Amino acid sequence: MTSGKRTRAAKGSASAARPPRAAKGESASVAHHAGAVPSRTNDIRAAFLDFFAKNDHLVLPSAPLVPRHDPTLMFTNAGMVPFKNVFTGAEKPKAPRAATAQKCVRAGGKHNDLDNVGYTARHHTFFEMLGNFSFGDYFKERAILLAWELLTRDFAVPKDRLLITVYADDDEAASLWRKISGFPDKKIIRIAGSDNFWSMGDTGPCGPCSEIFYDHGPGIAGGPPGGASPAPRAGRW
Repeated sequence: MTSGKRTRAAKGSASAARPPRAAKGESASVAHHAGAVPSRTNDIRAAFLDFFAKNDHLVLPSAPLVPRHDPTLMFTNAGMVPFKNVFTGAEKPKAPRAATAQKCVRAGGKHNDLDNVGYTARHHTFFEMLGNFSFGDYFKERAILLAWELLTRDFAVPKDRLLITVYADDDEAASLWRKISGFPDKKIIRIAGSDNFWSMGDTGPCGPCSEIFYDHGPGIAGGPPGGASPAPRAGRW
């Protein structure tokens, strides 16, 4: 999606049959009960990977925390890092769709969360980033639909507690969110700047992105994303 879950995918239109899992991973040992909403970390991880496996994604194991053959990073700091060469065209993907639970460290460089640890409820130095990726397969509509189904159906997150953000001039994403979620425009916030524009670095793949935020309620301080509140996103969202 973090408080928001980003939905990103590489543009394309190729179709693929369901690929096998590359590795069972830790989540394979977690049993699920039909209709149960996952609440523990292991259950959430397993449910996420199982959901995308059922939707034709190749489930790959977490890459090492110290990236192989990448002198630009000391640590893996995002789920897309193991796919950098795929995004730039230097390597071919193992499958057109993939899903991972990537172990990450953010303690320096572009993504340095050290200064925010202890001051917010959502920043960590070590965490797992759950991600789904499309390499020349589906694009915005499918990415949004999968994210919405996972959160509201499989995880049973109440729709009335959710808020969507899109890049300021991304009319396509805003229109798709209205269609898929049924939300009015006031619950689909357009934000300019880096918050809703993703980039791999100073050069390379980049583009507008979208996030889903959860409202913890008025008892917690903080305004909505993109707002002018004295304490925007202080913890409520």
